[in-house]
Amino acid sequence: MTEPPWLDAEEQETWRAFLWTSRLLMEALDRQLQRDAGMPHTYYVTLAMLSEAPGRALTMSELARVVHSSPSRLSHAVNRLEEAGWVRRTKHPTDRRTTIAELTDEGYAVLAEAAPGHVAEVRRRLFDPLTREQMLEFREILHTLLAGLDPDRQAPCAPDQE
Repeated sequence: MTEPPWLDAEEQETWRAFLWTSRLLMEALDRQLQRDAGMPHTYYVTLAMLSEAPGRALTMSELARVVHSSPSRLSHAVNRLEEAGWVRRTKHPTDRRTTIAELTDEGYAVLAEAAPGHVAEVRRRLFDPLTREQMLEFREILHTLLAGLDPDRQAPCAPDQE
């Protein structure tokens, strides 16, 4: 077995900076949402994706894809959101095997109340430290990485095919 091409010092520094930055950013966003809206970041993302869907509803399979979650993990989250009255699940009218998750009016109101604080935290933690040029370069770098990680362009943020 051959040795893998180990990271050089600059690559190692970049890798560790990425790991820590992404971890600390997600923790900061989660803390802010827990503190200000009483929900974890994963619930916020689920509500947000439903709010952007036609009729504020998606099948559970579609929702799992757009939030990049396993069906069992998503089902657990939707159970909690349903208990809170923020999401309602119904059977598809023409396919009883398919379940639809729908954002309720109460869920939409909770999301609308949480959104300004969340956006402010995203801006403060991610965008304010960067110049406009750095942000645009960062976006291009992320799109390059995303193209390799998601060649079928399943991510809801994948750039349009050219």
